[in-house]
Amino acid sequence: MAGAFALCLVPRLAAVPPGRGKGGGGGASRVAGSRALVTKKPNKEHHLWIRKETAGSGKKALRLIDTVSKCPNEKEAIYGALDKWSAFEPEFPIIAAAKALGMLKRRRKWLRITQVTKWLMSKGQVLTWTTYDTLLLALFMDGRVEEAESIWNTIIQTHTRSVPKRLFSRMILMYDIRHRPDNILEVYADMEELGVRPDEDTARRIAKAFVAFGQEEKEKYILDKYLKKWKYIHFNGERVRVRRDGPLA
Repeated sequence: MAGAFALCLVPRLAAVPPGRGKGGGGGASRVAGSRALVTKKPNKEHHLWIRKETAGSGKKALRLIDTVSKCPNEKEAIYGALDKWSAFEPEFPIIAAAKALGMLKRRRKWLRITQVTKWLMSKGQVLTWTTYDTLLLALFMDGRVEEAESIWNTIIQTHTRSVPKRLFSRMILMYDIRHRPDNILEVYADMEELGVRPDEDTARRIAKAFVAFGQEEKEKYILDKYLKKWKYIHFNGERVRVRRDGPLA
């Protein structure tokens, strides 16, 4: 009896393979079908957009440098050559121009930096803070301090609440080299008003400017406020923490 019952039961169990439900439809086939529905094709348009902006920008930057290097130091000649450089681009090659400015900075071509940057401004291109910093440096190194001051005044009036610390530091460094402590204190007053904290090198220059006017108490205030109390040095092969005005700790 038991054997006969088992023989009858086995075919009945084998007739319903695992994974099958009612209606004869396979669960695995339904899963496969659902996967086919949600599969997404790669977004080729996004990758094309990236290549469109960055592909060949280094070569374009070198071509820009070669273009301006062959031009005389005349505004019309420079602007005309740069217009031809960008004439056949579907979008303005701002990335290539930024790379070119970085290359010119490494080569210390201050006049060319000024020319290219002013051309970008004439085209209505929004300059980055790095470009503004490079322009201020180029004008200073080219001996055009008054022009750098004019650019700085435009920046501080147009972007009052968003001017980064490094641009303040750049102007204070320029005035420190030119021995103009009164201008240093003017920039520092703007920093205080806008809540911009100077780095340690800038704080020392500000303190030195106060000393130039005989205000040693303000020098001490600046140094105590902005300089760290501790620094690390290497002593006998070890990294040791020391007080700036005291013995080893």
